[in-house]
Amino acid sequence: MAELSADTLYGSFEEISKRRADQTALIYLGQNFRYAQLHDMVLRLAESLRRLGIEEGDRVVLYLYNIPQNIIGWLALARLGAVTVPVAPVYASQDLAYLVTDSGARTIICMDSNFNYVNEIQAKTGLKRIILTNMMDLLPRWKRWVAKGFDRVPKGNIPSGKKNIHRFRDLLRDGRPSDLPPFDLPGGYRTTLVLYTGGTTGFPKGVPLSEGLFLHRVLEWRRASEAVTPLGECTTVLAAPLYHIIGEMDAMAPLIVGGETLIMLPRVVLDALFHHVQRYRATNIFAVPALYRMLLEHDRAHIYDISSLRYCGTGGDVLPGEVANRWLDRFKMPLYQGYGTTEFCGAISMSYAEDGIPPQGSAGKILPGSQWKLVDTETLEPVPAGQPGELLGTSPYAVKQYWNKPEETRECFLEIDGKIWYRTKDIVHIDDQNRLFYVDRSVDMIKHKGYRIAAAEIERVLQEHQAVLSACVVGVPDEKVGERIKAFVVLKTDTRGVSAYELIKWCRDRLAPYKTPHYIEFRDMLPKSKVGKMLRREIRADERRKMTA
Repeated sequence: MAELSADTLYGSFEEISKRRADQTALIYLGQNFRYAQLHDMVLRLAESLRRLGIEEGDRVVLYLYNIPQNIIGWLALARLGAVTVPVAPVYASQDLAYLVTDSGARTIICMDSNFNYVNEIQAKTGLKRIILTNMMDLLPRWKRWVAKGFDRVPKGNIPSGKKNIHRFRDLLRDGRPSDLPPFDLPGGYRTTLVLYTGGTTGFPKGVPLSEGLFLHRVLEWRRASEAVTPLGECTTVLAAPLYHIIGEMDAMAPLIVGGETLIMLPRVVLDALFHHVQRYRATNIFAVPALYRMLLEHDRAHIYDISSLRYCGTGGDVLPGEVANRWLDRFKMPLYQGYGTTEFCGAISMSYAEDGIPPQGSAGKILPGSQWKLVDTETLEPVPAGQPGELLGTSPYAVKQYWNKPEETRECFLEIDGKIWYRTKDIVHIDDQNRLFYVDRSVDMIKHKGYRIAAAEIERVLQEHQAVLSACVVGVPDEKVGERIKAFVVLKTDTRGVSAYELIKWCRDRLAPYKTPHYIEFRDMLPKSKVGKMLRREIRADERRKMTA
């Protein structure tokens, strides 16, 4: 049965690397990295980072795609006791500046193609160090030359002579592992990762995840598939980004629990994903429901053999029954759904392969060690047995607060009987076998392609436009992506000639691509409560009535 080698992230990886030194840890763009190689790079980078001044507790932003440097960077920071802050590489300067400032990071490891954004915000955020890398940095020279010849790899223009800019490859080359002090950091409540998720006030909020919580969750993540992929036999193809909790769980489970192989793609391209599953006989994948729908509908899916897959997990959004049924009919394997949030460090329930094909609509069983309550969303009183209610959850080493967000902490974390419980604002049903069934979602969060997007954030950006008086944003159900984003806008009375296209472009220039509204509808007024609060639920209900009419 899957067990951890140590009580820290780095300690577990180190023990696995010693036992599986000659086994393949990573596969990236056709290049294999053995555990011994990966461990050596982690130590080299850790020593170089220590010489640059990074210490225990420092926050460091990883502004990277799914490349080996992302894994190496996080493990190196874990070796030093520093805190990793993953940031989506699709973010432009405005979002990046907020996240760097809010986290208090003074160091960033980024793609050279994103250097312009980092350079733009450096002075106003207090960044002291910039470490640059690219998609080809760790590949053999001949592959880099081929890629350069075909001009297929994004690259940035880096000014020469600029201080405090370092190359990732140089830090690996110059690092001296023998100069590192012994590793003796504790696990438990020490923060190892701050992941940002949508905030109800319109700003992303940081979720500080402890070593203890992360290790507990990643162990159960691996155990979920153990009945069909025994320990040591798993090859995972990573289909979720490493700035999302699903990606973090799915990447670390094989590396620190099983000593197995992780296949990395810088970006998910359907043909490349199919090809890697077929070529390397991948056994495990975990993705949002929207990706499984895209794989089913891909017009070249029939030319690939993906029969090696044994555990196909899904989360981040509700799994439509028709997608689950089509996947089972076509590929003769079920989709195993889980339910969780960043605050739960990935999952509070998972579908274990040992239990067979999950019942329709089930998001699996509550994880061992986790506790739950179902309450009335208004009174917070327990609901009658067998009735759905808002889910409250806690666990050993549970998250107790948001990073620098006292207001949202008070709203979402409750102390009950001496324990801190996270309030999901999701309505679920839990049966007598501890199986969780999702009923309804948080009222102010939009679920698009597995992302939880704060309506308030988009509204804030729209209302910064000089022509906009007020805005309300809701999610419109869409069978392919979960929900699409629709904005309702009231223009100022003296405004003329402002189009939906102009406002969408305004948002596109200021928000991550997945947060940009898909539709904009102009109105003369928006419904509000007696105290002036926007009544999103009324607009949302109107849209759903239109769809069923």
